[in-house]
Amino acid sequence: MAAEAKLDPMHQFQLEKLAGADWNIAGYNVAFTNSALWMGLATLALIVFVAGGMKRAVVPGRWQMAVETFTGFIDGMLAANVGKAGKKYVPYIFSLFMFILFANFLGLMPLGVLGVHPFTFTSHFSATGVLAVLSFSIVLIVGFAKHGLHFFSLFVPHGTPVAMIPIIFVVELISFLVRPFSLGLRLFVAMMAGHVLLEVLSSFVISGGNAGPALFVIAGLPSFVLMVGICALELLVAGIQAYVFALLTCVYLNDAENLH
Repeated sequence: MAAEAKLDPMHQFQLEKLAGADWNIAGYNVAFTNSALWMGLATLALIVFVAGGMKRAVVPGRWQMAVETFTGFIDGMLAANVGKAGKKYVPYIFSLFMFILFANFLGLMPLGVLGVHPFTFTSHFSATGVLAVLSFSIVLIVGFAKHGLHFFSLFVPHGTPVAMIPIIFVVELISFLVRPFSLGLRLFVAMMAGHVLLEVLSSFVISGGNAGPALFVIAGLPSFVLMVGICALELLVAGIQAYVFALLTCVYLNDAENLH
């Protein structure tokens, strides 16, 4: 019984092909996985959320107020970090923030969809890395389109001694190129760590229950109480990580827009 209760904390991150969703397209095997399913559900949740707030009623309902509140929040974030030029990025940053937020929350659902267990695809660096590279690419496109080769001056802080320019340039360039890696890694690590911790604590609860009332009171019950607290913390982390990802993207856009 105890052997059956053992859990693999990393099993929840395993990519699995959905039944009947293994296709061959142009000679390539294209499988629709649990990760792709929950990406689609996060996208659908974002579309439904935005669609419900586009009524533009004179007296807004709760749904419209929620969409307008989040839009105002993103607009304020861009205004504070980019300035007036940040207004045009509101749709992208809003979509990025809400997509990550829905993805994180859906991964914490206690029940699955269509027999598929909830899957947090933001706990995979392949997903968070793509989002980071996408944001980084926009920064590069904006930077070179607006400033041309002068964009390279970003890597040489004003007032740098001439003798130090080659060294400072290389250091700043490496620091700049590491940004997408650190941006994606931060979200990936935060979501994976929380889910692993919940899985480990759940194994303590199950093992304590199988071992008898005495051990359950000693180890299982405290683990269960801690699990409830960690679940609440995970909800907070899900929101914070979406905010941090959007905020850092705004900061990087500021470098591209307001280069001096």
